[in-house]
This record gives sequence, structure tokens and C-alpha cells, in this order.
Amino acid sequence: MIREIAGRKVSPVGIGTWGIGGTSAADNRHDREHIEALKFAIDQGITFIDTAEVYSAGHSEELVGKAIRDVPREDVFVTTKVWHNHLRHDEVIKAARGSLSRLDTPYIDLYLIHWPNRSVPLRETLGAMEELVDQGLVKNIGVSNFDVNEVQEAMENASRHEIVANQIEYSIVKRKCESDIIPYCEENNVRIIAYSPINRGNLKSLKSLNRLAENISHSPVSVALNYLMKRSIPIPKSSSKEHIMQFVEAMEFELSDHDYGMLKE
Repeated sequence: MIREIAGRKVSPVGIGTWGIGGTSAADNRHDREHIEALKFAIDQGITFIDTAEVYSAGHSEELVGKAIRDVPREDVFVTTKVWHNHLRHDEVIKAARGSLSRLDTPYIDLYLIHWPNRSVPLRETLGAMEELVDQGLVKNIGVSNFDVNEVQEAMENASRHEIVANQIEYSIVKRKCESDIIPYCEENNVRIIAYSPINRGNLKSLKSLNRLAENISHSPVSVALNYLMKRSIPIPKSSSKEHIMQFVEAMEFELSDHDYGMLKE
């Protein structure tokens, strides 16, 4: 099962890195474990990796860089994000170069505006991002946490390169986006990337999910991810190999239309 972003083939489930290497500041205590978990995920076929300059003050990007160091660069798809207080032209360029240095990579596959910032014109931010594409430092650009109006504005202000993705919070618990932003993005060929796709691990109270998982002999996590895979690329996070294998499990089957419909009710 393969997905595509702007013609690039990627795994239908990615791996997120919020909390890898710390949260708001760097925490080096579990670096080896985190690097090994990322390498394990890649070895299992998860080729889509999501990070951001703000995660652990850049340390998450450093760990991603170490995890992909021995992998052919074209075999992984790395997404990172520029924080909302770095959206002026020169700040975007500086932020991207900082991310490239920490990732220790010649290019970023997908560069996203992490959050909208109404105090900075989108045209200015996107102009800088398009320059990065023109220079070969970024392959594709997109947004994160943008609503319908904001995505529309972004598309109107991207003059040379398309907005290829919008990363939003989307889980089997939080599905309001299925009625607005997801259909809009689908209509405009903007790929949805789903963060917090397993509701931060809080799935036990979902009786229909757990009942279905038992009936079809799959874990609740893999079923929840498979549901999201219909309309997005979910990016769960874990440093546990056992949990990562549940992400891999989600890529090995496809919910029937009947089962998918049951979960939508």
C-alpha cells in the first residue's frame, strides 16, 4: 500500500517525532533509544518522517538526521516545519538552513508552515519557501493547522510551486475535519497529514473500535490508523518497537467499506 505526495511515493503511515529528544528543550537521556526506534521504523517500511524546528529546540531534527544517515536519501521522505514566529522572508531562509544543518541532509522533502500567523503576509512567507524550492533546498511546500480559508489563501499566494499538503489534527475521535477541511483539500489535490492520529493513545473507551478490532483480529491502534489512511497519511509517534509494529500492521490490511462505515457512525 503506497501513497504519493507530489509524485513521490511514501508509506501510507508515517512516524512523528514530537517528544523525540525532548519537548520544548533538548533532552539527551534517551537519544540512543530514539534513534534506534526511528531506524527500526524505517527498516519496517515506514519511510515518511515528520519533525519540526521547534521540537525539542531542534534536537528532534538532529536525531532524525542520525537515524537516516545510513539510508539512501531517496528512500526516506522527510518533512519539517518552520515555526510561526519565523515567517518573515529572511527568517524562513535562516530557519530552513538551520533545519538542513540539524538534519544533515542536502534537501527537505516537504517544508511546512507550522501554524498560521496573521501578522505576516502569506505572500512573503511563501515567497521565501518558493525560493528554497528554486534553490533545490526544499522539494515541496505546504502548510499545517490551516483551515479552509487559510489553505485557499496559501494556494492563491503560491505563485510558482503548489501547496501539496496540510497537516492537521485528525483521529477517529476528532473527525470534524471530515466535513470541511479534508473535502476541500481533496478537491484541490492537497494531501492531508494527520497528527495525533491515535488520540495520544486514548482508544480504550471507543467500544465500536475495540469490538471491530477484535472481530477482524487486528489491534485497535492499527484499525484506527487504517481508518485514517482512507483520507490522510497518519503520523503516530512512538519510541517503542512494539508500538511501531502496530503502525506497520496498519499498512498490511485495508478496512472493508462496511467496517469503515461502522467506524464513521
